[in-house]
Amino acid sequence: MTIHGLHVAIDGHPAAPPMLLIHGSGATGSMWAPVVPSLATKYRVITIDLPGCGRSTPASTYAVAQQADRTAAVLDELGIRNLTVVGHSSGGYIATALVERRADLVGELVLVSTGPSHAALLPEPAIIRMLSSPPFGPLVWAIRTDSMIRRGLAATAAGTITVPDSAVADMRRTSYRAFRAILASYVDYIAERTVPQRLIDTGKPLLVIFGDSDPRWDPASAHQYEAVPGATLEYLRGVGHMAMLEDPDALARLILDRAR
Repeated sequence: MTIHGLHVAIDGHPAAPPMLLIHGSGATGSMWAPVVPSLATKYRVITIDLPGCGRSTPASTYAVAQQADRTAAVLDELGIRNLTVVGHSSGGYIATALVERRADLVGELVLVSTGPSHAALLPEPAIIRMLSSPPFGPLVWAIRTDSMIRRGLAATAAGTITVPDSAVADMRRTSYRAFRAILASYVDYIAERTVPQRLIDTGKPLLVIFGDSDPRWDPASAHQYEAVPGATLEYLRGVGHMAMLEDPDALARLILDRAR
């Protein structure tokens, strides 16, 4: 379904506690497919395509605050409050902004492979640089194949992954212009203040999950979140940046162990 221009999918029993899954940059809600069945045993799971991504409509601005506001509008339309919000990678920035701007919507927060600050960013793999950065990015983006998309995702994993066909198809819908604008907005967001700094005074329960072999963000940087009162940090052994594709069962278990 589409709500306020955002593509939305809902799984699980309507009476179950609600959970929102937010994807990272360049991805779509369908990237969560391997973990949704497990999470839906205890939650009413909502996945979205963020503005300009996958099957959602483009936006006039991709500033993190405005992306969070559009996400909040979807939750308001669905009549949902006090939900668990799970953000993967830069999707964690939208989740954090949702806490900042609409704390009434969020019961607890789970950040998966969300880089806490610029200092934690590791050098980009060559294929990601080729797909995303000028001067060749626009041309390569226009002619990219399904295989190239899969290789780009695999470059951020620690081992072999299987990417859902639906995720690849949805990723092909995202324009290069939107992708670059989204990336720029995330850079601005963590340049202004780090994620732990933003969460210190929110009072929301926080679970941080990191792969101990993440090639995108320094795994040791996850300890920056220990500055947030009551935060819990968990590492997934042998996992890189794409936990939902690398070890979906382990990721789901960590989240379900926090089930209310």
